Amino acid sequence: METVTVSPKFQIVIPSRVRKLLDMRPGQKVRVFLYDNRIELIPVRSVKEARGFLKGIDTAVEREGDRV
Repeated sequence: METVTVSPKFQIVIPSRVRKLLDMRPGQKVRVFLYDNRIELIPVRSVKEARGFLKGIDTAVEREGDRV
């Protein structure tokens, strides 16, 4: 777990270890969510980067009779 300090301008620095693990780049956008009294930052990925991320996912799910 990493700890960061909020600046007087309410800015934070994402630790380098986290940036490297998420392959973040300067200028990259992140989505900010408030969830259960906490802040979550989700890196925004381009469609090109997201291509194929579901490859191999099991789509065989049990469906209700009227949904087949």
